[in-house]
Amino acid sequence: MNKVETRIVTQDEAEMRLDRWFKRYFPLLGHGALQKLLRTGQVRVDGKRAESNTRLAAGQSIRIPPMPDIPPEMPDAPPRTPPKPAVSEKDAAELRSRILYRDDDVIVLDKPAGLATQGGTGQSKNLDAMLDVLRFDAAERPRLVHRLDKDTSGCLVLARTAAAATKLTAAFRSRDARKIYWAVTVGVPKPHKGRIDLPVAKEAGTRGERMAVDEEEGQSALTYYTVVEHAHKRAAFVALWPRTGRTHQLRVHMDAIGTPILGDGKYAGQGAFLPGDTGLPRQLHLHARRIVMPHPRGGAIDVTAPLPKHMQPAWDYFGFDDNLREDPFAELD
Repeated sequence: MNKVETRIVTQDEAEMRLDRWFKRYFPLLGHGALQKLLRTGQVRVDGKRAESNTRLAAGQSIRIPPMPDIPPEMPDAPPRTPPKPAVSEKDAAELRSRILYRDDDVIVLDKPAGLATQGGTGQSKNLDAMLDVLRFDAAERPRLVHRLDKDTSGCLVLARTAAAATKLTAAFRSRDARKIYWAVTVGVPKPHKGRIDLPVAKEAGTRGERMAVDEEEGQSALTYYTVVEHAHKRAAFVALWPRTGRTHQLRVHMDAIGTPILGDGKYAGQGAFLPGDTGLPRQLHLHARRIVMPHPRGGAIDVTAPLPKHMQPAWDYFGFDDNLREDPFAELD
């Protein structure tokens, strides 16, 4: 592209951030290069200077300067994306069978434990690379609007349009999304109800992505918990409500109060496993059980994911009730 071009923001691009708009149409333009164009006033919105986080409105004009190193893109051209790995028919069918809710704007998926949400070092398969199989008849590819840890199962929300993605992302950012997790802990938290307000930060080292409580430099992190049932002092069925969304927040917080999540050897080592031969799977027992959040077009989404196969044996072993329907945190509203 070797001349100035002006494009008009369409309805489906409304509320999109300016940097994400550029990423959509000019994926080869790096963040630093875009920042330089913004600083020098070469990119303008309605004739005015703009910031990378400027929210666009339908009908606004975007001035795009000459970018000889960037191949031109037509406004209605599909966004350029790296080649996606092929998804087998078996994986596609499995993923589609895990849809808990679907309409024109939203999909809520029951993400299986062991499937990474996004790609990364050592990840041979990830959900983000498989989203085309959940496109169905939509014009756009589904988008991630939040994440679940690789080893955590349960409710994961996808947006089916750019406009829906903007509103869903805003709901998560403003804490309007209520996410209730179920977990089994080794030991029983004391007191049985409480809040864990401990900042967390990435831990330096060579043990991969790992977080830790850091009172001085950590980001604020707040978790509510309540013991639903317990098996004497041995283990507990705990409901968790994270009010912030830090990486591994629930795992770090439960370990910090001395009751790690069953199977979480990453944070608690052998302390994450029950003594004796229980026969229980040695997997993380953490499940995103329910999500309640505003729908992009009004009303609410309220979806519950069934217990995963690797956690059901713990409920059977301890005799926990998996039919809990009431909100264990209703009193906090």
